[in-house]
Amino acid sequence: MTAIPATADSPTRAPAVPQEDSAVLPPFRAVYDGYFDFVWTCVRRFGIPRDAVDDVVQEVFIIVHSRLKTVERPASLRSWLYGVTRRTVSMYRRGRVGRTAAREIPEPAIDDNPHPMQLTPLDLAMLSDELQVLWKLLAQIDPPRREVLVLADIEEMTAPEISEAVGIPLNTVYSRLRVAREEFSEIVARERARPQARK
Repeated sequence: MTAIPATADSPTRAPAVPQEDSAVLPPFRAVYDGYFDFVWTCVRRFGIPRDAVDDVVQEVFIIVHSRLKTVERPASLRSWLYGVTRRTVSMYRRGRVGRTAAREIPEPAIDDNPHPMQLTPLDLAMLSDELQVLWKLLAQIDPPRREVLVLADIEEMTAPEISEAVGIPLNTVYSRLRVAREEFSEIVARERARPQARK
């Protein structure tokens, strides 16, 4: 399988990183430069507060720096990074819950099993109207299916990459993606019918 070259109109996600099908592991600096935005966006979608995002992203890249040489398949670097980001966010949440309990400072309850792709009200206010509508529609989908849908259709990850990143069987990825797409189509159809019903 050959990589499709980027056109002037297509966004390039990782300009400093070699092609995805490359068998050569890029140096840390290239990974950092090429995937910083991807990691930062994933951390925000996991619902980490804006004031903690930089710290969590830094922790992700500290782990990446120390474990980059352990990547067995350089072609799956993006899914590996997503997995590292997902686990780092989980550790951050567990640590935050522990620190909160130790200090006994009342804070809003933190979900023990956070679902990815959550946007804060501040994020929604900063997005354009179209993106607000998209995220509101996506929020109606069950979180495990939503995660797979966003990774496949927005982040443009392949099913094998999603399987590796999320840690679920490949057939489960295909199943969740199929159901999520059907669910999303139904949600969009309901939303389109809503203004017509009011007229």
